[in-house]
Amino acid sequence: MEISQVSQAVQQDAVTVIFVNVLLQQLGLPVPAVPTLLLAGSLAATPGDLGKVLAAAIVASVIADWIWYRAGRVFGYRVLTGLCKLSINPASCVSQTEARFIRWGVSSLVVGKFIPGFSTVAPPIAGALRMSLPGFLLAAGAGASLWAGLALGAGWILKDTVQASIIALDRHTGTALAIGLPIFGAWLGWKLWQKYRFRRFCAVPHITPAELIAALNAEQPPLLLDLRGTTMIAETGPVPGARVAEHDRLHGAVGDWPKSRPIVTLCACPEDAGAIQAARHLLKEGYLSVRPLQGGYDAWMAATRNNNPRQ
Repeated sequence: MEISQVSQAVQQDAVTVIFVNVLLQQLGLPVPAVPTLLLAGSLAATPGDLGKVLAAAIVASVIADWIWYRAGRVFGYRVLTGLCKLSINPASCVSQTEARFIRWGVSSLVVGKFIPGFSTVAPPIAGALRMSLPGFLLAAGAGASLWAGLALGAGWILKDTVQASIIALDRHTGTALAIGLPIFGAWLGWKLWQKYRFRRFCAVPHITPAELIAALNAEQPPLLLDLRGTTMIAETGPVPGARVAEHDRLHGAVGDWPKSRPIVTLCACPEDAGAIQAARHLLKEGYLSVRPLQGGYDAWMAATRNNNPRQ
């Protein structure tokens, strides 16, 4: 669809276009909404028209947030884990997202609209943490109002500039594509290279749940390091015999452990990324035997349902 066609669609029915665009974007689809909001703001004939578009954007955003909130409420931490599978570094995605939400509290739902990716993962965390629905909806509405209002307001104030930019882009679409596509290709290639490097980083020896069960019954069982976030631990309970640690405070958690003792790290993150990251860090610190648990917490719970290993 050409830029002129988008502009015409917004001019004909801005409320519907903005509602659908914002809803899809807030649900996590790679559909940019800010440019459309700027365009809608520049095309609004009266403050009343601007208010209608703003209301549509707020309602769409809150609906999308509520859907993710319900998903977090029903499925818990697994929703965040699933979303973070799309990240370059799933370990940092899970831990940093949860840390931000806990640190910022309700305000994270407001400022999260301005942080790429965070606006999608914050609502399921709120649901998993059993945040009250009225408080959640209020914060989500405030964040949507601020985010959409700023974009629409900028379009309204700079309407001449926005319209001139649209005309210029429409006239020189080929040139814009010739410049933009290589830039996008370079960016995508860089992201894929980062993903490839991360997968190579994850190529370390693991221990299977069955092997861990056997090792825990040995004369010198390994020490367990639980790297799940506080949300997951609060939801499912601690792992018996394991010491809880945060990624940025590993040394304090294992400082009294002998470096000759085997250690097993476990997490509840995609590709065991957090456990691998911690294992590599501890090996670099001089610990002789550190292995991540293959399959993480879910695999461990499945393996121990019919077993009773000595903790």
